[in-house]
Amino acid sequence: MQKRHSRWTSSTDLLLLLLAVIWGANFAVVKHTLREMLPLTFNAVRFTLGSVLLFLALWVLEGGFLLDKKDFKGVLGLGVVGHTFYQLLFIHGIAGTTASLSALIIATSPLFVVVLNSLVGAEKPSGRTLLGVLLSLAGVFMLVSGSSGNFGLAQTHIVGGVLTLAAAVCWAAYTVFSKPYLARYSPLRLTVTTMILGTIILDVSAIPSLFAQDWRSVTVEGWAGLAYSFGLAIVVGYVIWEIGVHKVGPGRTAVYQNLIPVVATAVSCLWLGETIVEAQIIGAAMVFLGIYLARRY
Repeated sequence: MQKRHSRWTSSTDLLLLLLAVIWGANFAVVKHTLREMLPLTFNAVRFTLGSVLLFLALWVLEGGFLLDKKDFKGVLGLGVVGHTFYQLLFIHGIAGTTASLSALIIATSPLFVVVLNSLVGAEKPSGRTLLGVLLSLAGVFMLVSGSSGNFGLAQTHIVGGVLTLAAAVCWAAYTVFSKPYLARYSPLRLTVTTMILGTIILDVSAIPSLFAQDWRSVTVEGWAGLAYSFGLAIVVGYVIWEIGVHKVGPGRTAVYQNLIPVVATAVSCLWLGETIVEAQIIGAAMVFLGIYLARRY
């Protein structure tokens, strides 16, 4: 029995490592594909296709996405915050800054989970938690201000960084306020349902962009980027995440998220030619140290 458990653990860890690579590389893929597709067009198409495939997976595994009527408004709110708002902020954020910077800022999401958990639980944050929050926010400032070199505050990077930071807050809120519903629904059912509800609103907001998109100018490379982003990053990625939560628990699964910005930075430097300056290295170290302090109070 122990050997079987170890085998499951080993295979699950390998899957979660693969997930970190898929999601880390996705930042560079998205950034590259946005050279050919409008941000809202790209998001609408990839999440529509991803929602359809994930719904089929849910239908096969659990039989649809039926919810108790009393939970509909709350689940709809989760869909709007965790998918509509998050994706709108994320896609415009990454369009206005580098893929590596975007990945590092998104990595602050666990920090905001700690803060929101403290607020929701009416618990006063400890001094260590507050220090972690301030340190990470200072690190984000270093990341954004150093993105143009010599601490030059380029407007595009400021706007892109702020939008990405707001996206991280949205994902943290989605994570925190999902907990009561996860006591009644499986992670896969809740994820797919909120994604479908959020994608409907996302699609409506993207209608003008869908008509404005020059589809003939999209190259094979652009279509490949779109396929990667919805097929691997959304469908395969979410399925692996659910396997991880089920097999080894949410805590151990979340540990692999720390690898995502590392992969994203490496791929962005090698493929997109992005550069990392000293200020950004210092900022990244401050962000991760702040998260460490905040999560261990």
